[in-house]
Amino acid sequence: MSEEGGFGITLAEKFFGFIIVIIGAFATYYTFTSTEALGGFTGFFGFLSIFLLALGVFLIIAKTE
Repeated sequence: MSEEGGFGITLAEKFFGFIIVIIGAFATYYTFTSTEALGGFTGFFGFLSIFLLALGVFLIIAKTE
């Protein structure tokens, strides 16, 4: 059996990371442009959206072995 990850798995991981980065960017934008509607939950949703951005960037730069 092969010891290294296949090309398809690596491509899927990078694509999934790119999709998560896009979702995180939209979530961050809409969170910080509607602070008055969110009220006290702005920090919570801001943290979650920045976490999505970080997770997506991690998936993009991670090396599959």
